[in-house]
Amino acid sequence: MVKVGEPAPEFTMEGVMGREFTSVNLSDYKGKWVVLFFYPLDFTFVCPTEITEFSKKNKEFEKLDAQVLAASVDSKYSHLAWVEHDILEQAYPLLSDITKEVSRAYGMLMEDRGYALRGTFIIDPEGIVRWMVVHDPNVGRNVDETLRVVKALQTGHLCPVNWEPGEDTLGPAG
Repeated sequence: MVKVGEPAPEFTMEGVMGREFTSVNLSDYKGKWVVLFFYPLDFTFVCPTEITEFSKKNKEFEKLDAQVLAASVDSKYSHLAWVEHDILEQAYPLLSDITKEVSRAYGMLMEDRGYALRGTFIIDPEGIVRWMVVHDPNVGRNVDETLRVVKALQTGHLCPVNWEPGEDTLGPAG
């Protein structure tokens, strides 16, 4: 399993952006921040709320030079059908980890169930995992918290509990 402070496992995955198939390599985003989140499966109850909320906040991530990427073990065809069926608000690629190799490399795969946990990874411009949160599939994540953490990491400073942009930091990170 990947650890904070270590290089993010490289990947290439096919997926869907809008109604078009695409291929994404993590290395395509070298020099940018990446917010990679895993979700269990398409056509479920909590997942569309997350896809939509990350899409609503995507412009804020873009202002931070951060690329959002979402991945599940569904096929790119399932992603396309889901986007078309649910008319999801989607502002970033939905990636297919049909081989489950990427979910496994990031420690997200629930082998006994065949799908990924909810996991969010913030990867810095040098490809290092700087933050990760992994939790039960039954609870959606907080997109505003992910944005706050990207902003905190970008300060290069120590940020105290409940720090918000514009507040004092504790000085440069060591």
